[in-house]
Amino acid sequence: MREHVAEIVSIGRLRHRNLVPLLGYCRRKQELLLVYECMPNGSLDKFLFDKPSCTLDWNQRFRVIKGVASGLVYLHEEWEQVVIHREIKASNVLLDARFYDHGTDPQTTHVVGTLGYLAPEHTRTGKATTDVYSFGAFWLEVACGRRPIDPRVLDEDIILVDFVFYC
Repeated sequence: MREHVAEIVSIGRLRHRNLVPLLGYCRRKQELLLVYECMPNGSLDKFLFDKPSCTLDWNQRFRVIKGVASGLVYLHEEWEQVVIHREIKASNVLLDARFYDHGTDPQTTHVVGTLGYLAPEHTRTGKATTDVYSFGAFWLEVACGRRPIDPRVLDEDIILVDFVFYC
């Protein structure tokens, strides 16, 4: 719990135009709840997957991808510590971040993340090296309007990365 609180305090100090500011936190029983600024439009996945009345055009999708990339550059290179997010996906931006000093080995105690966004080396070694793979999966998710793993499609097309690679 002490480690989580230290991470939350650090998250609260992050300041970037493409990162939602953390306002506070509270502990309820064994659960740690984070309080972020209200985003009235909700998450991106609502616009990609929930058959919204308002869909995103290519220009809007590109701006979203650039904004996420800009936020990742800040987290990986411009802040005082390296922040490896581990959950770059349309429905989740800043949750479950981990902090590492620049130049250290970001070894994690267990694999955390969502299938389809986890880098193959992370599942094999437990090292959360970067967010590059999950950002790529996110990019495909936004461009294709499909989740990285979609059991509703043909068996050979279930994994979006494979589907795009072999198209």
